[in-house]
Amino acid sequence: MTSSEEDDDSGSDRLRIDRWLWCARLFKSRSAAAEAVRGGHVRVNGQRVKPAHAVRIGDALQIVPRHGPERDLGVAAIPQRRGPAPEAAASYAETAESIERRRKAAEERAARGSYLPPTLGKPDKRTRRLLLRARQRGISET
Repeated sequence: MTSSEEDDDSGSDRLRIDRWLWCARLFKSRSAAAEAVRGGHVRVNGQRVKPAHAVRIGDALQIVPRHGPERDLGVAAIPQRRGPAPEAAASYAETAESIERRRKAAEERAARGSYLPPTLGKPDKRTRRLLLRARQRGISET
């Protein structure tokens, strides 16, 4: 097999881990997925791998994001493209423990409540800026 045939993953039973993570919509960009794999935030069958590592159906993935709980996934399908969300969700199966961890983390975030201003009454200029910054952080984390 030549190197060009090895790089061509279309129609095969395997796909590069960075591309699979991107196609499964677990990362917003392929470069972000590759960076997470390089940083050791993604493990395949318990092993650290490189972004070019091929995943196959049945492989177990552990994804540890910077913020939030660890996700345990099983590769259920090899997507042909980065399609709509239902198509992407069909390419993996999440364990029940992982779903429970994410649910608890979401409840804890909701229980923390919203940001309270440091002054009483109408907020001053500094407080308004703090409130805006806190709202933007809350939007970008979800």
